[in-house]
Amino acid sequence: MAAGKLFVVATPIGNLEDITLRALRVLKEVDLIACEDTRHTARLLSHYGITTSRQSYHEHNESARTAQLLEVLRQGRNVALAADAGTPLVSDPGYTLVAACRREGIEVVPIPGPSAAIAALAAAGLPSDSFYFAGFLPPRSSGRKQALEKLSQISTTLIFYEAPHRIVRALEDMAAILGPRRACLARELTKLHEEWLSATLPEILQQLKGRPRILGEITLVVEGNKHAAPAPEDYPESLEEHLQQEMLKTGASRKDALKAVARRRGISRRTAYSLLLKNKKPTGSQD
Repeated sequence: MAAGKLFVVATPIGNLEDITLRALRVLKEVDLIACEDTRHTARLLSHYGITTSRQSYHEHNESARTAQLLEVLRQGRNVALAADAGTPLVSDPGYTLVAACRREGIEVVPIPGPSAAIAALAAAGLPSDSFYFAGFLPPRSSGRKQALEKLSQISTTLIFYEAPHRIVRALEDMAAILGPRRACLARELTKLHEEWLSATLPEILQQLKGRPRILGEITLVVEGNKHAAPAPEDYPESLEEHLQQEMLKTGASRKDALKAVARRRGISRRTAYSLLLKNKKPTGSQD
């Protein structure tokens, strides 16, 4: 008997309209849905008239449930893995099951969709060409500060998740360690009371400190370290090979590619040209 498939299904982070047609079809067709909170997922399924059986799968029963779900898959039945909101495994359980399926050769099919981290990054107004997803910071200040010290040298945009009852303390540590960096706090993304605060870390901290209570899911996007030393480039030892790679990659002429290669190596174009001539083997020479 052929094994079933595990579908990793992204679900809405708030607005129930943010689910793909493919995700709805898969949730209807699979034999079982493994979800963090069966009651929470029931609201989504009921909204779309889906009656598929559900089983809880969360951090407290992940080990035991993984063994059970693997047996279901071995029997040729299909399983959908769904988080309470967003994409499974992104600061949610599921890695153990997916890794076990990969080891056994059971097919794993991602059904892409909502992610709070990507939604916040897309609208934050901070550099998005490269980013580092840090997830939830440690709950205690000592561990949080240690984590922030390590993250402080990263030059790309940082993305965090944080609980509402910890956000003020987390921002205090961030302001102290990361400094007055630009940031954007997104609260209750896609929900009725969606809110965006775009300012520096100390300014956002002061805004939240003035509130009697903070509720909702929070995603925080923070500017990277603009003064971090750039990572050393990995280029061929051979200047000629480096030149050929640059021409192939960019389509530049040999002359323009030589300028670019010389700049990356920290030498003048004349020096680079001299080195090429020196290393070039003579052809057609006579004694």
